[in-house]
Formats: sequence, structure tokens, C-alpha cells
Amino acid sequence: MRSPSAPVDPGFDVVVLGAGLNSLNLTIAFHAQYGMRCTTVVRTPVAMNERTVTTDLVTLGADASDEDLRDALIDLAAQRPAGRPALLLTNADSLIELIDRFRADLEPHYLLAQVDAQLLSRLADKAEFAEICDELGIDTVPTVIVDFSRAGEPDWNGHEELPWSYPVVGKAANTAEYHHVDFPGKKKVFFLESAEEQRALVRSLREAGFTGRFLFQELIEGDDTAQRSITAYRSSRGRVTLLCAAQVLLGEHTPEALGRPAAMVTGDFPSLTAAAERFLDHVDYVGFANFDVKVDPRTGRECFFEINPRIGRNNYYVTAAGEPVARHVVEDRVHGRDIAQVRVTRPILYTILPLRLVLSYVRDPALREHVRGVARRGLRNPFRYRPEGLWMRSYSVVSGLNFVRKYRAVYPRPTDTGF
Repeated sequence: MRSPSAPVDPGFDVVVLGAGLNSLNLTIAFHAQYGMRCTTVVRTPVAMNERTVTTDLVTLGADASDEDLRDALIDLAAQRPAGRPALLLTNADSLIELIDRFRADLEPHYLLAQVDAQLLSRLADKAEFAEICDELGIDTVPTVIVDFSRAGEPDWNGHEELPWSYPVVGKAANTAEYHHVDFPGKKKVFFLESAEEQRALVRSLREAGFTGRFLFQELIEGDDTAQRSITAYRSSRGRVTLLCAAQVLLGEHTPEALGRPAAMVTGDFPSLTAAAERFLDHVDYVGFANFDVKVDPRTGRECFFEINPRIGRNNYYVTAAGEPVARHVVEDRVHGRDIAQVRVTRPILYTILPLRLVLSYVRDPALREHVRGVARRGLRNPFRYRPEGLWMRSYSVVSGLNFVRKYRAVYPRPTDTGF
């Protein structure tokens, strides 16, 4: 492993927009493959991005506008030697949209690897995603859509009757639209146990000024271990070069983070990766993508929930399993060539949680034993990336203890639904 004090110059630069683990896992990927330090541009600094050896940090301040971010990116580009290529990446939905909005300003200075506005709009909407899956014969979750675009009109009625029994799941069709509204009790995903709770949520959304589409979905039973994550890359020349899938063991359960995987085990999931490749080819996708899937334990049906038009918060599980995600975008956009497709199947345990905590939530004895075995051979925590210093290793311990307290408070034991 290269010394963190002596970064290597690979002949190109990487600028990552956004803070937190989303960007840290990306900068780790480039450091691990090329020995380089990226540049991370943020509004508000996060300690893990300040302390990591994998990036330099540019902080603009909490009040920085989208235009300020654009201008900062252009200023950074002006500091590079003429002709030196630079990738611009992000791992947040709202920032994907920002880059696309300023594409004409940024493309003269950066190599981009993301879909255009038209496709981004389609894929960002979970309802549109389900329609595409239906065309391709990919299973999705039964859904009722409530359109809030006319919610300000007196005669609007958003209280749709659902064709299945409660409890049901509620979530916004478009995460970026939902990001801009605020109301008491706001969550990323709602678990609704009655028609009264559904009606109360509709009222809250209407009063908050939400104008997007909101989904009410049949509850697919199964705890967190029924969830799957797929990470992929499709090149600008139309070739899927990367496919990797993992079984979620435990996700985060605080209201603002519900559904984010926190521990996963990679493996061979051929039907999932084949469906993901079919989807990406059908829509002529470009760049990294991350799919959320849940397997119905009653039937074995693999229900695709959504596609994230980015690599995904926990992408380090791919690099940790032996395939550097960074080389796929570098070979495509910097060097202008495709590489042979890689389907990653090596089992590793990715976790930002203490192993004992993870195992306590895995109820299937066979799966628990499998996880123990995988952990003995390959347990990977991004906060314990070997070139990092003492601060990051200490952070992993403190963060793990904080997670233990959070789970005791909000999800003290696994349930049949994951809620």
C-alpha cells in the first residue's frame, strides 16, 4: 500500500462534490487504485472528509448557493495545467441534478460520467422506474401513486384507497423533490399501519407545499436481510463493465437514514446482476448506478425498488471485494476505452457497524454462520482503510458505539418487516 504522505500523480485529477461517507468511499476508491488524493468540495465540512488521507477539502460555507458551487468548480479547473483531464463526480441525488443543470458551464472543464437531464428525470421518479421495469419483465413492488401537483386546489383529494391491507410503505417518488420540503415527523420512508395514518401523512405533505408524486406500496415482508444492493457501471460507449451485488444484513433505522445499508455481504447473485444489466442497456445509461431490491421471503420474488443515478453511499463494498470501482470511470472517461466486464462475486463483509451488533440482528442461523466465516476472511470498514491515521480508526470505534446506542433506541430487535 502506498504511503499516505506521498500521493502519486496519475496524470489526471478527480473532484468530488459533497460531504460525508458518500464522498469518502469514492475518494478511498481512487486512493486505493491510483495512490492519489482527490479534491472534495463541500458546503459544510464533515470531520471524516477533513481527516482522511484520500482527499483535500475545499469548504464554501453553509450559505453557499448552487451558483457558488458551480463557480468554485470552475475556479478549481482554472488552477490546473492546460490540457490536464479532471473527473467531476458526486454521490448525492441533489448534486447530480446540480451538475446536470450546469452541464454547459462545467463540461468545458471536466469529464462527466452521468446521465443527461431527460433520462435523469425519468429515473429519479420511482414510478417511472417501475414502468420501465414492467416493460422489461423485472418485478417491482405493487404501488399506488398520489400526485400532489394539484394539491393546492380546493377540490383536490389525495386520499387514494389502497387495494391491499395495512401496513403499507410510503415514500416520495423523487428524492430530490422531497428534499426541499419540511414538516414535523418527516422521514425518508414511512411505515403506515392504518388509513388514518395515511390520511394524516397526505395532509402533512399538502400543508408543507409538496407538489411531487408520493408512492404508497404494498409491504414486502422480511427483515433487513431480505434487501439486496447492486452496483454497476455502464460506459459512454454503451458497455456495462461492472456488476456487483450484496445482501444487506442490517440497515440504518433512524428516521432520516432509514433504508441505508450499514452492513452487507457480497456474493454471486446472477439473476439480480442480469436484470440490472438489461435495465441499463434498455435506457442507454451512462455512469455508475445503484439498485435497491428486496426479496419476498414468501415467494422468492426479487422486487426492484429504485435506481440511484450514482454509485451509492456504500460503494466501498465493491472495491473491498477486489474490483476497484475507480478504474471503470477512469478507463472510460479519461482514457476513452472500455474494459472487459467484471462481475464481482468474492464474498466480503462490508460494515460500518461492530460485528457483534450485526450478528445480533441476523436471525437465520445458516446466514449468521456464513457471515462469521466471511468476516474471518475479509471484513472491511471504510473507516479502517489501512493508510488512514489514528483519528479515523478512533472514529470507527466511537461511531460504532454511537450506532449501538441508536439501535437500542430506535430498533432494539429485528422484526419481520424491517420496521
